[in-house]
Amino acid sequence: MTAEAADGGLSTAPWLGLPAAQQPDWPDPDALRAAGRKLAGSPPLVLPAECDLLTRRLAAVARGEALVLQGGDCAETFSGVGADTVRATLRTLLHMAVVLTHASSLPVVKIGRMAGQFAKPRSTAFEERGGVRLPSYRGDAVNGLEFSSGSRTPDASRLNRAYEASAATLNLVRALTTGGFADLAEVRTWNREFVASSPAGERYRRLTDEIESALAFLRACGGDTAPLATTEFFVSHEALLLDYETPLTRVDERTGRLYATSGHLLWAGERTREADGAHIAFLSRVRNPIAVKLGPTVGPETVLRYLDRLDPDREPGRLTFVMRAGADRVRDVLPLLVEKVSAEGAQVCWLSDPMHGNTFTTPDGYKTRHVETILDELSGFMAVHRALGTHPGGIHVELTGSEVTECLGGGRPVGAQDLGRRYESACDPRLNQEQSIDLAFRLADMYRRPPTG
Repeated sequence: MTAEAADGGLSTAPWLGLPAAQQPDWPDPDALRAAGRKLAGSPPLVLPAECDLLTRRLAAVARGEALVLQGGDCAETFSGVGADTVRATLRTLLHMAVVLTHASSLPVVKIGRMAGQFAKPRSTAFEERGGVRLPSYRGDAVNGLEFSSGSRTPDASRLNRAYEASAATLNLVRALTTGGFADLAEVRTWNREFVASSPAGERYRRLTDEIESALAFLRACGGDTAPLATTEFFVSHEALLLDYETPLTRVDERTGRLYATSGHLLWAGERTREADGAHIAFLSRVRNPIAVKLGPTVGPETVLRYLDRLDPDREPGRLTFVMRAGADRVRDVLPLLVEKVSAEGAQVCWLSDPMHGNTFTTPDGYKTRHVETILDELSGFMAVHRALGTHPGGIHVELTGSEVTECLGGGRPVGAQDLGRRYESACDPRLNQEQSIDLAFRLADMYRRPPTG
């Protein structure tokens, strides 16, 4: 990647000269420059003040005064950007947030993997089928899922389509979260079918009865329930494509500082978290709240380097560590990391990503995860923090509001024979709506009763 590839007024940005993993091999430099110029001239998707608000909310999480619920698609697709899809995912996250708030008596910071998660890192640069070798699918912001030369060739104009799709998603999310869709007084109506048919539905109905009784009591006492008709909602994605992020990085006129205006919270993934690489350098320069995914092989020295690079002032809410160790490793790997970070006096948010470390492929070729294994990693994450006296800040999960059959198990179990029925993910398997809300209830029980294992 060259400076000219993503100008946007930041052609001398220091991260552009560093090694950058997982970047596409764009075949047309002129098209890439044109895409960068168009992005640089586009309005910001999010505002610095919104990012600052999220930092304050995450500071409360770091102090143990709130929880994080972060979730959404593994990889958004252009075809999936529609009112029904966005509404269903948002509704699922709101369901889960109500369950967690009720169980923990703590506010829940709601963050979607939405409006920007159009690119994915891949373990191999090429895919081969029947003797044909083509570039791997890297997300709709880069190329197409169809296995053909035309589809798989990286196309820089897709960066602009990703921006447009993100803007459309954000517009709808903002309208829904401020227009009554998130009204706590309407929790029972968010999904009547779910309450009527799901094994977790009766439990959810009892919870909504309690909420409605509490709201009725508040109104009877003259309390104001109007603020409960809206909710704060933030968006996030992996800061993977620097040719997209750089043109959308802007100077805040209030402070003169840089903000990534592509999303409220950005993170470096397991494959792009090189401490001396371009992605960490980029995240170190922007004022957004940021996160780093930590896999099972990460050592405490590396985590402390992230701390010094990304949060040198030890600002609460600035940095989040997302653990994705796997159910069989989390109890061994996490304690030392938490101890070392705590010894530095840093107030970071600790989240669990119980999805990525627990993926496997079935004999018939489906990538999947089992709900019980996901819950086992969550239990281990909670147990470590309880034992150390630190705050288990929340979860980061891949989910959808659709009734897909991509992960095994759940309250109404999905079996191996069901995977082909509605396996719709463009990349990794997601929890469906019922599995997501069932997971929220199970996690809520962990917050009520600290786990012992």
